[in-house]
Amino acid sequence: MPEVDVTAARILDVGCGINKYPGAIGIDRNPRSRADVLCDLDRFPYPLRDSSFQALRAVHVIEHVSDVIRAMEEFHRLVSPGGRVLIVTPHYTDFSSFCDPTHRWHLNSFSFRYFGPDHGGFGYYSSARFREVSVHVRLLALWRYVGFEFLVNHFPRFRRFWEYYLCYVIRGKVMEFEFEAIK
Repeated sequence: MPEVDVTAARILDVGCGINKYPGAIGIDRNPRSRADVLCDLDRFPYPLRDSSFQALRAVHVIEHVSDVIRAMEEFHRLVSPGGRVLIVTPHYTDFSSFCDPTHRWHLNSFSFRYFGPDHGGFGYYSSARFREVSVHVRLLALWRYVGFEFLVNHFPRFRRFWEYYLCYVIRGKVMEFEFEAIK
């Protein structure tokens, strides 16, 4: 498939499905989707030019790819320096993480640390670097109403404590990550 010229569109919606983000270029493997470009999201590189996008969205996609690290490297390649990457995925304690047989990965709020300065000594897995702009964890409604979600999202040490000790009792629902590409 030839490379697509994306000079007008500056947002890429990876795995757009039928709900493509308005104004974005959508890529998906399913011909019944609203994708502008059909490609296998597990085959790299995608048929798009380096640094073509100011923003990239991967909403409920990363848990389906065969190689999370390689997909993140591809996202890094496609966004311009300082470009933003939005990733939305279920928390591994949510029922939806395991009830979908197409989910290959079950992630938590620290799963992308390898791409930043707090890589725990494992930064050699990839040369792609991102700055974490935000992480937002949604919890089940009861825990949101009693303020627990606020604590998890506003105090990184509390989030770590929750991930280590409490997340199987006070389960996560969905996580939203925003990263800035460092190039």
